[in-house]
Amino acid sequence: MKRILLVATGDVMAYRRHSGQQGVASGAELLAAAGESTSDVHVEDVMAEPSWDTSPATMLSLARRVRTALLDDGFDGVVVTHGLDTLEETAFLTDLMAGDAVARGGIVFTGARQCLDEPGGEGPGNLAAAIAAAPRTRGFGALVCFNHELHAARWATFTDATRASAFSSAPYAPLGRVTPSGEVVTSAQERPARPPYVRGAPESDVALIKTYPGMTPMLLTAAADAGARGIVLEGTGEGNVPVELFTTIGEVTEWGIPVVVASRARTHPSALDDPHDASGLATKIGAIGARGLSPGHARVALMVALGAGGVEAVRTWFSAL
Repeated sequence: MKRILLVATGDVMAYRRHSGQQGVASGAELLAAAGESTSDVHVEDVMAEPSWDTSPATMLSLARRVRTALLDDGFDGVVVTHGLDTLEETAFLTDLMAGDAVARGGIVFTGARQCLDEPGGEGPGNLAAAIAAAPRTRGFGALVCFNHELHAARWATFTDATRASAFSSAPYAPLGRVTPSGEVVTSAQERPARPPYVRGAPESDVALIKTYPGMTPMLLTAAADAGARGIVLEGTGEGNVPVELFTTIGEVTEWGIPVVVASRARTHPSALDDPHDASGLATKIGAIGARGLSPGHARVALMVALGAGGVEAVRTWFSAL
């Protein structure tokens, strides 16, 4: 029988608001609500902030626990329940930090929009599907399981807070789905390449700044003066940012603070400084292209990349992502 670790962080999936009961259900209670499993599931309850305010320290702690559970404790899979607001960030951070643990077992994140005691709530079903998927997705990397779909953590984004299909991998397809009987059916979609593993500790102080026409460069220098070790700029199109920022991007880079440019739009995973790409002009003065990552994912990636060293080490890491 496969051994699965369930790491329960509370949040909406565990809330009780409709049955007259108050408080947050434990991981054991969530497991009971999910129904019987063919795996031997062990439960750990973890204190965590509400997902809209999840700290980098909590994200790092969860990522490290997943890795040790697979490498040191011999589990065949790990399931993490997490609030939806920052689930995609924690899942991707875990994917980047997992390294060779991916070959030992599956890693599946799940959550719910509705409370545990809300009639027709999707939480127990999502958890049951995640538990079923964990021992059957070894080698896939971290996944997000929602509405019985399996999304690669690198592509998963929380796109719709009003529907059961809250997560999307677009423009890619989900890697698979979990049937009502608990079988995992994989798709023809190729899995994303495994990210380069960084042994150094990730850096938690990375700023994410949304750019807009006419913005002042002082926002970048203010972030640097406040102690940011790296900055992600959310641009437009293929990674375009206002020309007024170019000089400051060059200066901040010279100070040893890497600047990564992502886009609010979906982009190709090629580097923005590809000689065949006329966009991404900021890379000509030192910025680093986000390789198709969303701004939130790019921030997580920069946190990890900074564990490899300074600006040039980060640039090299992103070029291999």
